[in-house]
Amino acid sequence: MKPEHTPRRAIIRDWMALPPEQRRSAEQAAASAARSAATHSFHCVGDRPTRILTWLRPRIGRP
Repeated sequence: MKPEHTPRRAIIRDWMALPPEQRRSAEQAAASAARSAATHSFHCVGDRPTRILTWLRPRIGRP
């Protein structure tokens, strides 16, 4: 299992727990990714908010 698996699941769980109107757009996902990058700690090569955004992108606008 990758070392980022646990934080990834927590970040996605936090995103899906938001009301649907707060997770409709890419801008909302980017803001959430920036907040999550500051909150959750995990090793990542490159930009952490960008990595988180790739996890959230398939879930944007999902009910």
